[in-house]
Amino acid sequence: MRPDRAPFDALLKEYLRFIRLEKGLAENSLESYKTDLLRYLNYVSGVLRIRDVGGITLSHIEQYLSELTLMGLCSSTIARNISSIRSFHEFSIAEKSSESNPAALIELPRKAKKLPEVLTADEVCRILETPDRTTSPGIRDAAILETLYASGMRVSECTDLEPDNLYFEIGFIRVIGKGNKERLVPVGEIAKSSIEHYLNTARPSFINSDKPGKSENRLFLNQRGGPLSRVSIWKIVSHYSELAGISKNVYPHIFRHSFATHLLEGGADLRAVQEMLGHASIITTEIYTHVDRTLLQQVHKQFHPRA
Repeated sequence: MRPDRAPFDALLKEYLRFIRLEKGLAENSLESYKTDLLRYLNYVSGVLRIRDVGGITLSHIEQYLSELTLMGLCSSTIARNISSIRSFHEFSIAEKSSESNPAALIELPRKAKKLPEVLTADEVCRILETPDRTTSPGIRDAAILETLYASGMRVSECTDLEPDNLYFEIGFIRVIGKGNKERLVPVGEIAKSSIEHYLNTARPSFINSDKPGKSENRLFLNQRGGPLSRVSIWKIVSHYSELAGISKNVYPHIFRHSFATHLLEGGADLRAVQEMLGHASIITTEIYTHVDRTLLQQVHKQFHPRA
């Protein structure tokens, strides 16, 4: 049996006319408002047996929204319904049909943020184990991949790394981030060994003897002795991901996402992970008093899969 919406029909008709003329809504937006409110008023009159808009309370609206949730509607659709209901009740006040807006205190649901795709620890290991560590390019590429995952640094930070940025005696890499902000990032034993192996065996073969100064200020070099570009590292990451049989879209920044995710999933403190990612500098005095290097090193060693 069709719900008796008669008490609300005249007000709804006037409201739809108002938003069409005063708000200048497009036809599809107007239809959405109409659909939302017809369903709402059908529930109010047919289920709750309310025949006066002034008799609708916050509790009644919450009951209705619970029904929408049970129907499996997404948060954006529910948010649109709340906006429609709230606006309708505001109009009813202006029309002297009610004294207050029972929907005024209802908060819009937050839209779920799309999380960046990450690699599993197993997928990361498969990629890291793919380079041929008996060749100079393979040794270099392994060191790059290990560095990206061990430190969570951005690809631009990786290309800008200099040999003088390595403080392996204390287990850290000095990273220059956005805005020239510096941070010290712990590096695990596996990454440290890979970088040292590259420095001792492979990097010398990349140095251009005719232009030695060209390469002395960058850690990772191309075969012409110049610094590797971001595109080059992107290609390196893609190449080994394909060889490892990873079906996901793998790019350098996914190592940064995976670094943070794996640490947090392991139980690492969020503040410490933020420091390692460089969202705030640990070099400045204020930050350094909150998270010292010893804590960062302990967190990294305890929770990173390849520390």
